[in-house]
Parts: sequence; structure tokens; C-alpha cells
Amino acid sequence: MSQPELLQIGGATAEMRARLDAEFTVHVLSEIDDFDAWAATHGAGVEAVMTNGHDGVPAHVMEALPNLKVVSGYGVGYDAVDTDTCVARGIKVSHTPNVLNGEVANTTLLLLLAGLRNFRHDEAWARSGDWEAKGNAPLSTSPDGKTIGILGLGRIGQEIADRLFVFNPEIVYHTRTRKDVPYTYYADLVEMARACDVLVCITPGGASTNKIVNKDVLEALGPEGMLINVSRGSVVDEDALIAALDSGKLGMAGLDVFEREPHIPDALKASDRTVLLPHVGSATHETRAAMGALTVDNLLQWKADGTVKTPVPECAHL
Repeated sequence: MSQPELLQIGGATAEMRARLDAEFTVHVLSEIDDFDAWAATHGAGVEAVMTNGHDGVPAHVMEALPNLKVVSGYGVGYDAVDTDTCVARGIKVSHTPNVLNGEVANTTLLLLLAGLRNFRHDEAWARSGDWEAKGNAPLSTSPDGKTIGILGLGRIGQEIADRLFVFNPEIVYHTRTRKDVPYTYYADLVEMARACDVLVCITPGGASTNKIVNKDVLEALGPEGMLINVSRGSVVDEDALIAALDSGKLGMAGLDVFEREPHIPDALKASDRTVLLPHVGSATHETRAAMGALTVDNLLQWKADGTVKTPVPECAHL
């Protein structure tokens, strides 16, 4: 019996490919020179796609796969997959929640501490010899006892809140609906930002959250405030962020994600008010291995019984 055909978009580890190759005939998009010509011959045979949160499934690719039945995404974000089209066509979409919660929370703490405790400056001060030549580094800011707002209190947001407890913060949050949690809820994001020392963005991307952190939110956070974004670059108005940092209307920013990755605006790179990471929130050997395993698990379960282990909410009923 022939194996089902799968189109791989983006990379895969050797372990992932070994499991997939045993169960599927795998085509790799980056190795196809003329996709339109390839699709005319092979597109109708492809029933599965494996992709990632950055690449998703481009519209022309989805259109060229008339018998597509499942999309397995590597990563928790899936805004690059047109779930409306998938639901209309009965295509199951899965992602990899939970296995990366802890690591993204760890990255949030990294950005928090690096920003408030002047890590960039002080590491350079020690390495350059300025400590010996010029004396002690300037004082920094303690993370203890701060009011920390969380924009998006889902699985990762809750994990971030849990790990922040060592700093004895006041946790406040903003989501579309109030949750049964022991934190103060703000229905208005600007009002919450005004009350915060630190605002952490961990809300999904997509049209509903595009540039939700705008000029008003950033200026409400204020000249002593810190913005941390470990969600999607689209959540923050990058031009407004640069203006707020340059003018001093916002204190600092710790960013793991950007609007047009891997491009980072020169103004953010040059600013001494930023801590920048290259979208490495879940990038540890252990977490990425778990994500890869779950990505393949979803495909193997679909092959076995037509279901997936971790569907995205829009496709959970399929």
C-alpha cells in the first residue's frame, strides 16, 4: 500500500524526518524548483502539510493541494495558516501548545532581568575595563514588587505569572474576557498600561491583535515603564515603539519578536533602551525536541485514525 504524501514547509530535524519517512512520502517545498509545474503533477496527491509558525501555508500552496486534509504546525502560533479556509474545506490544523510554555516564560524572565538590571550596559562595562578605569556602573532597577501586566493570559501567560512569583509582583491582566484567576482584570488596555511598571505581551497574533499595543498604550506605560514582547511582532506598532523610545516617553523594551522577521529596524538595534533577541523564546534543545515530537505525533495520529492530538481551537470540532 502506498504511503500518504506530505509536503514539508520549512525545516525538520533528522529525528522528525526519520519518523515521517517511515510513514509518509515526503516532498520538501524548498527543494521544488517550479512549484506550479510540480503541483500540476503532484498537488492532488498531497493530503498532509507540515509547517511552522513563521512560514504557515501560503495561499497559492493551499490552493494547489485540493485534497489536503491536515496541517501540522511546529510552534504554538498559527496566524500564518488561513484557518477560515481550512475550516471551510474540512482541513484539520494542529499546533504544539504546552510543551514550550516554560521556555517562553523563562525567556520573559531573561528579558525582564536584562532590561531592569542594565545587563547590556553592565556586561560591557565589565568587559571593556571601564569598571577598573571609571569606577562602579550606574545603579539599576529591582524587579521586586513591581506591577506587571500580562496582555493575553492563556497557557503561556499563566506560566509567566507563575514564574514571576519570586519577585513578589502585583499581577494584572487584559484579555477579551475576564478569567477565574486571582489577578486584577482590566477591560481597557491603556488603563492597565498606565497602572503597570512592566507590560508583557503574550497574546496570539492575527487581525484582532494587530498593533494592539499602539502609541496610546506605550505612552501610558510611561518613561519608567518596560515593554516585553514574546508573542508576535504584529502585536506592537513598531513605528510607535521606536518613537516612544527615542522621545523617552517609554522607558525600555525587551523584544524577542518583530514585525518583519528576521529584519530588525536599525533604530531598535541602536537604542540603549532595548534588549533584543532573535525570536528564541522556545529555542532550547529540550523544548524544540518536544515541539518536533508533537508535530510528528499529530501527523501520525491523523494517519492512524483521522484525528490530531492538539488541534487549534478553530478546528477542534472537525
